[in-house]
Amino acid sequence: MSVTQANSPADLLLDRIIPPRAPFSAVLRRGEVLRIVDVAGQQAVDALFYNAADHQERYSAQDTVLAQNGPYLGLGAVLLSNEGRPMMTLTADSCGRHDTSAGCCSCESNAVRFGHDTRHQHACRENFILELMKYGMTKRDIVANVNFFMNVPVTEAGALAVDDGISAPGSHVELRAEMDTLVVISNCPQINNPCNGFDPTPLRVTILGGAARSP
Repeated sequence: MSVTQANSPADLLLDRIIPPRAPFSAVLRRGEVLRIVDVAGQQAVDALFYNAADHQERYSAQDTVLAQNGPYLGLGAVLLSNEGRPMMTLTADSCGRHDTSAGCCSCESNAVRFGHDTRHQHACRENFILELMKYGMTKRDIVANVNFFMNVPVTEAGALAVDDGISAPGSHVELRAEMDTLVVISNCPQINNPCNGFDPTPLRVTILGGAARSP
């Protein structure tokens, strides 16, 4: 894992490669920008968001979807908290569509969907628990998440499906923090459905200072 902090360019605060299947977390100050790069393509990225000063305020998929009147996130989408306040704004997007309805994989859901022999495979829920513990939180604090780059079509009957990823190598999103925000990421370890092309790959995450990136 490589980490570069406070190096060139001047507004680069952090530059990290997240290995396949691994978790990551960081606190963004208001105005800072999180950039997530799908290095090899077709890699699902599960993410949770919390008010850094009050973890009881956290991302609300329901309020976000209702406010934008659509099931997917894309350029310009504002991620709202359970108090109706903006947390992050999606300011750049080279992929075009991101899921916030399908939730994260877990050992239990793997067993139900793919067979009991998958019960002990590592999953996003376990990644989330590992990172949340660092901030005094538990599995009870996991809420509906964003799945960046994940292709989740909605059928005519209203059911969700997981289809081949649509992100190309180097696809990226950028999110500007509208409040001091704790971001928790799972570089999804799923190998039983096509969200990762059945082969989890690395991510690159950078955090850029607000002075150079704010509009």
